[in-house]
Amino acid sequence: MKEQLSIVKIGGSVIEDAEGLSHLLELFAKLDGRKILVHGGGKKATEIGQKLGIEAKMTNGRRITDAQSLDVAIMVYGGLTNKKIVAQLQAFDCNAIGMSGADGNVIKAHKRPIKEIDFGWVGDVDGVHTENISKLLQADFTPVFCALTHDENGQLFNTNADTIAAEVAIGMSEVFETTLYYCFEKKGVLRSIADDNSVIPHIDSEKYDQLLKEGVIADGMLPKMHNCFQALRNNVKQVCIGDSDMLKKTNSNFTTLTL
Repeated sequence: MKEQLSIVKIGGSVIEDAEGLSHLLELFAKLDGRKILVHGGGKKATEIGQKLGIEAKMTNGRRITDAQSLDVAIMVYGGLTNKKIVAQLQAFDCNAIGMSGADGNVIKAHKRPIKEIDFGWVGDVDGVHTENISKLLQADFTPVFCALTHDENGQLFNTNADTIAAEVAIGMSEVFETTLYYCFEKKGVLRSIADDNSVIPHIDSEKYDQLLKEGVIADGMLPKMHNCFQALRNNVKQVCIGDSDMLKKTNSNFTTLTL
């Protein structure tokens, strides 16, 4: 029987809320067994960029990363946000180690091809070095991944943190029985965006298609759900979406996704 592994991705307003982030990290630290954390940090990158006179460029809700914006992402994701999270986890007796995709050569990517839009230094993941991540876990470290990957030729990329979480989960499912958690400010996938209590408790492939046709799943939830089902189709046992209380053993008010 495979050992269990929990992979938790945090993003959205959670990272910007100091009290909420501390609560989530405390719950994460208490999770049983092996675990990995993945975080974004786009809002802080935008804020720091503005202070430096570098405006964020977006198209259809996606960030365009020119050379200056990449430098900001490296500073904020790999430095400021990552190290603050690692330090807080140490305070909760969780032996965290901060990681980018370049550290230990664990996440290789390539520059996203130019089609209608040039996204700049944005990377699409090619693969995950499962063995190297496993070595960290077996040594009782808890990897904390930021949203940076590399091409093995010295180039770093800004990469969507939801995608990194899904790809790491897929890679690690070769060795572990993996559950992927997407933690954000909502309690789960909502039937009505105006009603925070309209959580859909379970979504399988058939239900997913139905919700797409009804327009219930739309906008920013679309790429997140794509990553969820991509993970499930590649041997990830289960995906869960909800707020930080999802990590409590006593909480059942969140969305679970299966095939």
